[in-house]
Amino acid sequence: MAKNAKPGAEAVASTSNFIRSHIDADLAAGKYATRSWGGKPGPARAHAGAAPDPAKIRTRFPPEPNGYLHLGHAKSICLNFGLALHYGGACHLRFDDTNPEKEEQEYVDSIQDAVQWLGFDWGPNLYFASDYFDFMYEAAEYLITAGHAYVDEQSAEEMRANRGTLTQPGRPGPWRDRPAAESLARFREMRAGKHPDGAMVLRAKIDIASPNINLRDPTIYRIRKATHHRTGDAWCIYPMYTYAHPVEDALEQITHSLCTLEFEDQRPFYDWLLARLADGGLLARPLPQQIEFARLNLSYVVLSKRKLIQLVAEKHVAGWDDPRMPTLVGARRRGYTPEGFRRFAERIGVSKADSWIDYSVLENCMREHLNEVAERRIAVLDPVKLIIDNYPEGQQEDCFAPNHPQKPELGKRVLPLTRELWIEREDFAETPPKGFFRLFPGNSVRLRYGYVVKCTGCDKDTAGNITAVHCEYLPETKSGTPGAETVKVKGNIHWISTAHARPAEVRLYDRLFRAAHPGAGDRDFLLDLNPDACRAITAQLESALGSAAPDARYQFERHGYFIADHRDSRPGAPVFNRTVTLRDSWVK
Repeated sequence: MAKNAKPGAEAVASTSNFIRSHIDADLAAGKYATRSWGGKPGPARAHAGAAPDPAKIRTRFPPEPNGYLHLGHAKSICLNFGLALHYGGACHLRFDDTNPEKEEQEYVDSIQDAVQWLGFDWGPNLYFASDYFDFMYEAAEYLITAGHAYVDEQSAEEMRANRGTLTQPGRPGPWRDRPAAESLARFREMRAGKHPDGAMVLRAKIDIASPNINLRDPTIYRIRKATHHRTGDAWCIYPMYTYAHPVEDALEQITHSLCTLEFEDQRPFYDWLLARLADGGLLARPLPQQIEFARLNLSYVVLSKRKLIQLVAEKHVAGWDDPRMPTLVGARRRGYTPEGFRRFAERIGVSKADSWIDYSVLENCMREHLNEVAERRIAVLDPVKLIIDNYPEGQQEDCFAPNHPQKPELGKRVLPLTRELWIEREDFAETPPKGFFRLFPGNSVRLRYGYVVKCTGCDKDTAGNITAVHCEYLPETKSGTPGAETVKVKGNIHWISTAHARPAEVRLYDRLFRAAHPGAGDRDFLLDLNPDACRAITAQLESALGSAAPDARYQFERHGYFIADHRDSRPGAPVFNRTVTLRDSWVK
């Protein structure tokens, strides 16, 4: 396992799939057994070759540092890093920072943090597209001189019109057959800043009439006079992502470049570009190969960056880390766990065909892991007072509750019992419905970990609201004593001593959207927002929760799994976020 990778991180790639079969065949054939650098030496290549770790395969996770990662990125991270771990290879973290107007160091930092939080480590293999700008420019000049690229001075509208459509071939523009020397001179003028944004672009010269519209002389460089977050104002032209990405893969000796299906039509250009540069001696064979897999299509969320930005900008949520947001920073604050994400990635597997995964699959993975690790505590979310009339005033005794019912080694905690308790308001009904086994006049229930009590009535205010419930306890029925089973009851309720309870803010989070496919058809996706996605209440908690540390996770018995909010909690005053309910409440 790679340095600092969390236990179990390699399991996400342990299930057989078509990508593993492809890798197995390549390894059996010794395809990448004798890799060596080819072509002319240069600073970019020297940098790329600096990675010292031997690897049977090399994968990469290549985010653009222009936003926060969302849930779909978790699948890609787990797949790429998981495969590298499984095969004793290496996975590179590479930032494709080719668009200076939208990229910031803040996003670089958040992406690194997210990858590490999920349990993976890139070791010495941290790269940026901007590391290779010199080589990319050198490669572009080679393509021009070899007749594989030209500078086009058409307007964007003219280029769009001449490119054709999905059903009509493109037409050559007036600059397509200009002499290589003329294109080279123009390209150097672009590099020197002599032309404004949009005045001209460098295009690959492939096949303007190709059935694949991505091969109709795609743009590979454009003028963009903007300050880059790493290179400053050193460049005023920047490579297009589709040009930069395969070059980066080759320089870093990536063996298997895993992309989502929307890049399938780009693979012919990927292969064309690398073959041209290898033929010119700038890259060494064997070259990387692009393999596509189905992206994560998850119900009840939106993963479009444009829509996520809109949610934040229009303040439908409280920021990128709002626990309702389908971002990794939001999921982390919500209480989702790295182990749950890795379990989810393993469970949904890898496919070549697009399909929808119901959000409940992700929630169930979180439930399973949290059930294993979260200690139990008691919280009363909608409190009403229960008065044990025959319990002596001022008396207190200890009841004992396990910290985790499946882990006796974690021991028990003390729950003080007193005359007045908090119980859930829903646990009392003056006129009970059929099948109601909790408190109502004349009925008996067990106070969990305590005594059997019999309800005798309730108090109301002038408006008819119930202000207190009354009962009497049976002294011989305390849990853990020989008399505990002498009285059989059907109901079991939880409680907290009013003298020992700690009031706290609890945020009951739910799914951000109430529709499985927000904005389906032409519908405005904002119309599908769930108005009940967040409800803040003041709950009564057992005293041990008063000292909960930020990010501490618990199961609140009967209610679900909760985490102490790391942003808003204060020493002695935690704020809790509901991660997920105990059971799926969205099952129809």
